[in-house]
Amino acid sequence: MKLLRLLAFAVAGALLSAAAWSQAGRQPVDWAGVSLESIGGGPLPTSDYAGKVVLLVNTASLCGFTGQYKGLEELWRRYRDKGLVVLGVPSNDFGSQEPGSKEEIKRFCEASFDVTFPLADKQIVSGPNAHPLYRWAAAQTGTIGTPSWNFHKILIGRDGRVIDWFTAVSGTGSKLERAIEAALARPTSS
Repeated sequence: MKLLRLLAFAVAGALLSAAAWSQAGRQPVDWAGVSLESIGGGPLPTSDYAGKVVLLVNTASLCGFTGQYKGLEELWRRYRDKGLVVLGVPSNDFGSQEPGSKEEIKRFCEASFDVTFPLADKQIVSGPNAHPLYRWAAAQTGTIGTPSWNFHKILIGRDGRVIDWFTAVSGTGSKLERAIEAALARPTSS
């Protein structure tokens, strides 16, 4: 059943694109107004993300897609100097695949995948109790852009608007990379 649901979202994601959404009503996120805690402790300086392209990814250490940490780190290293921020948000929402403490998650990510991109503390990313950043993203994209499994990716442009989303099965390959490059090429204001 889970596999069928995941495949259904993958097919729907492939058929729909960000271009199909109406621009009306989509508001930029106020990064300075979003409060996240860093997995290492202390505030995560989201205000530093103004004018950058952000790839928001809900992650999990015990998922079949956990190997995507490697691709995310490669994207971060390749594009961070051009304005990309990969922001990992560990979540235990799907399949209880992120049961560890923030210390355990951080240690796992660093030791297993040499993760250096910013990681938030574990958050709820779906449903009515989702972190405000994910509720905002859900309001922008609707159900199809809302995480339904681990390693769901939301691409936010320099202007603070959701550009596109990618399901876990889309991985970190060329389609995502092309979207990042296009987002980085866009000016801050539209």
